[in-house]
Amino acid sequence: MKFKNKVYIITGATSGMGRSIALEFAKEGASLMLSGRNKERGEKVRTLSSQKNTSHFFSGDLSLELVNKSLVEECMTTFGRLDGVITNAGMLGLGNITDLPSEDWHKTFQINVHSVYYLLKYSIPEMLKNENGVVVINSSIAAFKSFPNHPAYCASKAAAVALAKQAALDYGPKIRVNAICPGPVDTPFLHDSAIAFPDPKSAVEEAGNSTLMKRLGQPEDIAKLAVFLASDDASWITGCSYTIDGGILTAG
Repeated sequence: MKFKNKVYIITGATSGMGRSIALEFAKEGASLMLSGRNKERGEKVRTLSSQKNTSHFFSGDLSLELVNKSLVEECMTTFGRLDGVITNAGMLGLGNITDLPSEDWHKTFQINVHSVYYLLKYSIPEMLKNENGVVVINSSIAAFKSFPNHPAYCASKAAAVALAKQAALDYGPKIRVNAICPGPVDTPFLHDSAIAFPDPKSAVEEAGNSTLMKRLGQPEDIAKLAVFLASDDASWITGCSYTIDGGILTAG
């Protein structure tokens, strides 16, 4: 088991990619501090992941600095150590620049960027105690590709990639930091983003057909990459951003 006797914080763990990542980490023996805003869904994931090890769920709005501080403190109180952080919380903030409410712009950055910064701020000192920490930041191909009416999302995901590279520079070799950049993955988040297109249903179908693999990604596809990057199999990989998109960027 890749993560036996190791402890990870996984945010956005109540649905979609975050949920699959939590379950894959549990299969590999990790003890987990899961976080999300929906307590009911969070408890279901906690129950599933606890079948193989110990998992706890922490509910809160990670756009707030003190919530991130409390999350790390709760992890240390519960487990006494922290080996890695995998961030998945996200917001779309749909609307073009002139129509998007300023509060939606700010809230998108608070969730997609500020929450990552806050979590790293309080988790890195704990991971440094082990001298072998890992961070995986779930970004998006939107960091490199524009989509209609997604200015806040695209800009914030590009910022998340830059933040991952900066953290890798500042805290290597004791902590490895990488970003993963999924393309169209079949989650509620993808279907929500399709609302920005004239025909949401056909936009989702077209997204899958536009990949070289001719299908949408599945949350499990992303989870397996997160497991690899957090494991010792990736011990010489840091400061990188990995697109996992079925080849959609290559296809143009």
